[in-house]
Amino acid sequence: MSQPAVNAAPDTATAAPLTGLRVLDLATLFAGPLAATMLGDFGAEVVKVEHPSRPDPSRGHGPSKDGIGLWWKILGRNKRTITLDLSKPAGRTTLLRLVSTADVVIENFRPGTLEKWDLGWDELCAVNPRLVLTRVTGFGQFGPYARRPGFGTLAEAMSGFAAMTGEPDAPPTLPPFGLADSIAALATSYAVMTALAARERTGEGQVVDMAIIEPILTVLGPQPTWYDQLGHVQPRTGNRSQNNAPRNTYRTADGTWVAVSTSAQSVAERVMRLVGRPELIDEPWFASGADRARHADVLDAAVGDWIARHGRADVLAAFEKAEAAVAPVQDVRDVMTDPQYQALDTVTTVDDPELGPLRMQNVLFRLSATPGAIRWAGRPHGADTEEVLTELGLTPADVKELREEGVV
Repeated sequence: MSQPAVNAAPDTATAAPLTGLRVLDLATLFAGPLAATMLGDFGAEVVKVEHPSRPDPSRGHGPSKDGIGLWWKILGRNKRTITLDLSKPAGRTTLLRLVSTADVVIENFRPGTLEKWDLGWDELCAVNPRLVLTRVTGFGQFGPYARRPGFGTLAEAMSGFAAMTGEPDAPPTLPPFGLADSIAALATSYAVMTALAARERTGEGQVVDMAIIEPILTVLGPQPTWYDQLGHVQPRTGNRSQNNAPRNTYRTADGTWVAVSTSAQSVAERVMRLVGRPELIDEPWFASGADRARHADVLDAAVGDWIARHGRADVLAAFEKAEAAVAPVQDVRDVMTDPQYQALDTVTTVDDPELGPLRMQNVLFRLSATPGAIRWAGRPHGADTEEVLTELGLTPADVKELREEGVV
């Protein structure tokens, strides 16, 4: 099957909606940098600032090719990369010069670290009162846990996600990817845009305090309200839902899996007719999702038995014809060839000077008039240091001196 065309930047630099916005990405692993990536995808100029000898650890996370980290190619896309040791006086001075030209700074140092280097909000705001300083940490800037090291895994555990995930008789389950970090990145990019919108009215910047433990709690739904009002604690139910049934994964005759959802009453009825069990629709308990969930054994058996007698292609075709909700359980191999993802160009191709054409997730959404684009994949450590600092007004001799001092 043919590959999608190489993802190209918009025809003009002004086409992207965030053109003219300058973001300094001082963060590492993973929420802060991913938020900066999302801003860069829609035209923001993102300058990634890394330590001269300790680059962002994401460069070394996961598989690599020819010694080049592949995760970084995604996380570092649309970013210019420079090196700067913020703990040294010349590094501090250089950062302040950069801050004076920026709209947004994203950082994820432990609370108090920037202040230790005399780079706290007071100092940054003094050189740029319009700055949005975005602080992304595990637990936020205050409270009893603020100074603890924090990672997404801890947020997935603390928020209740792990406690409600997995089979009833199995241990709590953590996701095998950066779920909390990714949710926090989405929330951070939204927070930045909200602060920038406020700046349009007030003319002043402000501090964004993003705690990774909070956005994941928001997307878990009404758990706190249920507990507050009813004392209800959602148990682990595996793939089943407490709100509707049938809702599960089912194995097909050819050994693959499909997922079925019946959140709407009409869909639940269509599924029962499709699998040859229309009499269940007349049961008094079938009339509501919660009651159906209490009879999940009966409904799972009805759906599962029918699906087990058919191959996946036939199951998908029959469900589509019946206008019932179904999807194949896909791994990444299936995703890469899925016709809907191909139609959307969800996984696009980017030309990279180091690796040649490589495929990665496209920008998050489509805008009809001012689209985003992947202009380049993640660049080598410090690749743009001299260019960025020269644009800032430093001479080649100044940059050479900083290199000799180990500042860049």
